[in-house]
Amino acid sequence: MLAGLSIAETVSWGIVYYGFSVFIRPMEIELGWSRAQVTGAFSLALLVGGIAAVPVGHWLDAHGPRALMTAGSVAAVVLLIAWSRVESLVGFFLVWMGLGLAMAAVLYEPAFAIVAAWFVRHRHRALTILTVCAGLASTIFVPLAGWLLVRQGWRSAVVTLAAILAATTVPIHALLLRRSPQAIGVGVDGDEREVVPPTVAAATAPEARSTAAIRAALGRSAFWILTAAVVLSGLAAVATVVHLIPFLLGHGIPLSTAAAAAGGVGVMQLPGRLFYTPIRRRLSIFGSTATVLLVQAFALAWLPMVRGRIGLAVFVIAFGMGNGAATLVRATGIGELFEPEVYGRIGGLIALFTAVARASGPIAAALAYQKLGSYGAVFWSLAALLAIGAGTLRFARSS
Repeated sequence: MLAGLSIAETVSWGIVYYGFSVFIRPMEIELGWSRAQVTGAFSLALLVGGIAAVPVGHWLDAHGPRALMTAGSVAAVVLLIAWSRVESLVGFFLVWMGLGLAMAAVLYEPAFAIVAAWFVRHRHRALTILTVCAGLASTIFVPLAGWLLVRQGWRSAVVTLAAILAATTVPIHALLLRRSPQAIGVGVDGDEREVVPPTVAAATAPEARSTAAIRAALGRSAFWILTAAVVLSGLAAVATVVHLIPFLLGHGIPLSTAAAAAGGVGVMQLPGRLFYTPIRRRLSIFGSTATVLLVQAFALAWLPMVRGRIGLAVFVIAFGMGNGAATLVRATGIGELFEPEVYGRIGGLIALFTAVARASGPIAAALAYQKLGSYGAVFWSLAALLAIGAGTLRFARSS
């Protein structure tokens, strides 16, 4: 289950999410659209996906992942083909609104819900494996998309990527996925034991328990504390990634070095996810989350003082690892603090708040830059917010 899900997530992230950046410039040249118009469709997709995360979470808790993720992968294939034939800006935006819905159905939220249902003792390890594999998506598919672009043109390249998506993710989602290990007669963590089928009376109990559990979860401070931490981390991450290259260019750093630094942040997410598990073993969920926020805060506080390549490397390592660990904060935090039957809905609500933050982060940073007069002040402000968040988490309790 984990191996198949990891493959599907890597391919989905690589094609539906990361592949977009490769085709921005060719679309501008052929269709005459501006950079803001092309990237605006992608931003809209992210916002739509965040809003859709709430009903997706309800579906996952009620019906499981198989039908949802299969439909999402099929829809993504169809929409990619539609993208390859788009001629109007309105049609382009409609396609990416649809792809936003597909992202909500096939990316991390449903995948995390599956891991939460299938693993307990080995949940940290499973989430680490899943996210490390998916973290290779840009490394694999951005060069592949560029290679296809050179040889086929952007429209045919998108069709080829759609074929790869169809050949890999659709069979995995349709044939492999199951709602829980009990559905195939085993226990969590792969325990080989027979599970007694529930009686009719017992089958109705989970829904009542689920409703009570979601109400109890929303009434706990733990939900709002975790949500605030994830939202703050996501806002700072996206705002920084979007404005990093303009900041570095403004400080006289060559474009090639600035681009390499931006790519390095993504690469360093992988070791960040690997190091999060031993940190989590030694600290509480809130303690480990505070540690992640502090690492991000250090990186942002350091960034305005960067002058050479060594200093820039320090930022790239710290910020990239902090961002990578932040992905696991959300996944493991929900699993540890709340009941498994409400994982999907809790994850969907947090994803909604996070999507709004990610959509507003770059704009908020731009407005702050205009108001404060320098990127240094913006990054220091973000670092201060993260540090305050970490300090608050230090005294939080999982109540």
